Formats: sequence, structure tokens, C-alpha cells
Amino acid sequence: MTEHAALVHGEVLPKQRVNAFLAISGSTAPFRGAGSVDMRLRRVGATSHNESADERQRRRWATQVVVADELARRACKERGLTPPEEASPTRVLTVAEPDVADLGSIVATTLAHSPAARTLLAQLEAEQQVPEEALRDYYARNRDRFLTPEALRRGVDPFGTTAPEDVLPYARVRDDIARELGRAAGRRAFFDWFDRARAGVEYAEGHEHPGDPSHPDHEHRH
Repeated sequence: MTEHAALVHGEVLPKQRVNAFLAISGSTAPFRGAGSVDMRLRRVGATSHNESADERQRRRWATQVVVADELARRACKERGLTPPEEASPTRVLTVAEPDVADLGSIVATTLAHSPAARTLLAQLEAEQQVPEEALRDYYARNRDRFLTPEALRRGVDPFGTTAPEDVLPYARVRDDIARELGRAAGRRAFFDWFDRARAGVEYAEGHEHPGDPSHPDHEHRH
């Protein structure tokens, strides 16, 4: 029986790393397979013929997280980035539900688990240059977000007739808009990087993507 969970661009990713991640994930890490079903990750050890479909899918999901961590480590090395060192984690991994909703469970858990992934994301966010035109367009299209507290109390319609004093001036909120749009652009860049990087990954049997239709446990719900 093979002892690797995947080949990452031809190099072995040991099953031990997947099992170690499962051991610290506890019952709080989110698992959604490839669709909308929300299950919770239990502790799972080595592959067993007695595993349930849920357990097999959890292992596949965990493999995706560990692969993403490995890919992020390699990307940081290529870029000359040094992620912060962390001691071997022993605490139960927790992932914020809003992050799961925004990013999907694999990416959200990777960012919670992997210093390399967080370092790479921060670098990608820093690289984004949002044009001034896009900032002004966002300000113009989202007037409801820039009403003053007094205007909100009076129930002013931001898309109707407003007085100049009802809306925060562009100069006051420009930097906040730039940070928000830069963060969103950085996340898109992270997703693009991940999609390209994992194209060169080959998964061992039992460690395929949870939504891969080639295995009988796959889930793909809309």
C-alpha cells in the first residue's frame, strides 16, 4: 500500500502529514465536501476498510488542506518570503464561520492552519494596485456605506437626494476603500495561484478531492 497521500509536482507528500492535521483538527474544523453539506471533522487515523463515507471524505478534505499548505510553503520559498515559525500545533484548530462562507472550507482552513498560506496571501494583497478610477467608482456605487451617523439616524436615502453633509467625503474614506478592494483583489489572486499550483498534484487512492466524481463517495451539490 502506498505511503504517500499525494505527489506534489512529483515529490512525495506523506500520509503522516494528513493524519497529523486530522489529529489537531478536532471537532471544530468545518468540512463541506464539494457542496453545501456542513459536517464536522472528527479525528481520523490511518486508512481503514471500516471507515464510513464521511470519514473517507474528511480524509480527502484534509489532504486538500495539507497540499495547499505544502504548495504555499514552496511558493514562499520561490518568492523569498519567510513565514513565521510555529511550534508543532497541539491545540484544536478553529476556523471562523464567516471565513468559511467567504472562502470555502478548504481555503479558510488552510489560512487558519498554515503560516505559509497567510504569508503568501499578505504578499499578494500588498502587490495589488487598485486604480484610482476603481476607488471612485466604488464610492459612487455604494453611497449607502458612506452616510454619516447623523444621516443614518434621520433615515436619509443614500440613492435619493442627499446634502453634502449627509455623506462622508471621498478623501476621508479613500484609504479604507483601497484596503478593502486590495484585500478582495489579493484573495482573488490567491485563488488563481492555488488553482494553478494544484494542477500539478497527483492524489493517491483515498486522498482524491472530495468532489472528484472518480470515487464513489464524491459530493457535488448545488
